[in-house]
Amino acid sequence: MSHIFKYIGVIGAGAMGRGIAQIATQAGSHVKLFDQDPQAGARAVKEISAQWEKLLAKGRMDAVSAQACQARLTLPSTLAELRDCDLVIEAIVERLDVKRTLFAQLESIVSPQTVLATNTSSLSVTAIAAELEHPERLAGYHFFNPVPLMKVVEVIRGLRTSPACCAALTSYAREMGHTPVQAQDTPGFIVNHAGRGYGTEALRIVGEGVADFATIDRILKDQMGFKLGPFELLDLTALDVSHPVMESIYQQYYQEPRYRPSVITAQRLAGGLLGKKTGEGFYRYVDGAAQWPTEAATPVVNEMPPVWLSPRASRRAELLLLLKNLGASIETGASPSMNALTLVAPLGFDITTVAVVERLDPARTVGIDMLIDDAQTKRRVLATNPATRADMRDAAHALFARDGKAVSVIRDSGGFVSQRVVAHIVNIASDMCQQGICSPQDLETAVTLGLGYPQGPLAMGDRLGPTNMLEVLFNMQTVYGDPRYRPSPWLRRRGAIGLSLLQEES
Repeated sequence: MSHIFKYIGVIGAGAMGRGIAQIATQAGSHVKLFDQDPQAGARAVKEISAQWEKLLAKGRMDAVSAQACQARLTLPSTLAELRDCDLVIEAIVERLDVKRTLFAQLESIVSPQTVLATNTSSLSVTAIAAELEHPERLAGYHFFNPVPLMKVVEVIRGLRTSPACCAALTSYAREMGHTPVQAQDTPGFIVNHAGRGYGTEALRIVGEGVADFATIDRILKDQMGFKLGPFELLDLTALDVSHPVMESIYQQYYQEPRYRPSVITAQRLAGGLLGKKTGEGFYRYVDGAAQWPTEAATPVVNEMPPVWLSPRASRRAELLLLLKNLGASIETGASPSMNALTLVAPLGFDITTVAVVERLDPARTVGIDMLIDDAQTKRRVLATNPATRADMRDAAHALFARDGKAVSVIRDSGGFVSQRVVAHIVNIASDMCQQGICSPQDLETAVTLGLGYPQGPLAMGDRLGPTNMLEVLFNMQTVYGDPRYRPSPWLRRRGAIGLSLLQEES
């Protein structure tokens, strides 16, 4: 039996309400699940019961517990029946006026000690509570779908929310088997805010014609270890959910360039290409499976040119060893011969700029991404510039595929795909720490559990090097002249003195 809240009300019998009601009942609370549509409530109870049947069949719940849960879940016919609840959680439509009206009604029904919580994902908790007689007892309690499987919940303190209210919700989250994280009442809270760096930068890369959807997804999964590429993820969440979140956070932050949405998602949303649930998004789906385009075959090169490697290449020693292991004929002169494939490995800069600055022949210059240790990746990424000859491009592709590792060839841009996306993720996370939205530890926890990243953004930046992240961002600012690549002061301080991003400031 729950030690915090014995009786709770859940308002809204959609996917979120169903999930919250299920885990609250499993925690031992008596749950009253209310929906204005009685049929929706009945369907919800049936679906929750089906989940318990599955847990029973898998041996994750015994028959006695399942029967007890069934007995603790009820369907009130009116809002007034929630009067004896210790906690009421709303999970209804994302409209400020509707939520305000609901909580005003609840205040006239429940006791003054009842805690009120909103599962809003994008609205201000402070604004929702503003017209209440007792705003101190309302907090944000943001779960993620599907609630039973997504084991993180954001506890959001509005400007007038009492610490005791947040403490009780935090303890109750643990009773339900979830991990609570504390967030200030800012647009997107933690997870939706931190998630801006992944999809938005990938959309910019596509918009610049650098690479297609599938190539970007393959690169970020194989190089960085993401479970889903950004376009797979957008298809899974659906654009009718994800695009409005992009626009909402951008507008709430008064057009902060880092969060700028993309015309690509706006157009696809208008066209009904929402993602997996409609059968077509960035990918087409057949029986629920994405139809991936076939990767280009490795070119056949009969005569491999010698290779000259720029002395300014990142991870130069590692790259020289890799070339040796791949059987390349390596030139060691101060400048490349007239027949040499010229390799550069910049951080943040485009291949064209590097060729011009280093006085290399652009027609023979190809870039390789060496941000990450080659041994830790499943894919190598090459980049051409507009003048790169086809034979040099093909030679580089064939050379780096000799050991069987996958190779992607993209068009020229400031920064490679992984460099741009990861630097953006790290920069936004650093800015969140700068703003004091949450602690670095809660940021890492929320993102790994809520977004499924292979590491938290700060740990990711720490692994790849804060100074490398700064170099990518500074150089991309130079290439693009765009304030969206402005490094956060928090990252600049940490990177400049070489401290781990996870180390607490003294």
